[in-house]
Amino acid sequence: MKGIEERSARRRRIIVGHVAKDFADAERWDLEFWQSQTPEERLSALVAIHEDIEMVHQARLKDSRKAKRTRQA
Repeated sequence: MKGIEERSARRRRIIVGHVAKDFADAERWDLEFWQSQTPEERLSALVAIHEDIEMVHQARLKDSRKAKRTRQA
């Protein structure tokens, strides 16, 4: 797990961006960017995205339960 945490921390320190001229340019840049990453970096990014989605899902469930309790009171 330490490897994933280190790669995640590195990704947070180094933000790469691109101003696209159009959708085709954005698609081309995105493909080139991800193909330039190592398999470990791509997998680490995927794991980080899944973890972020799970955190959002849990927060929404918590908010939903809280709102339901408030309405019942």
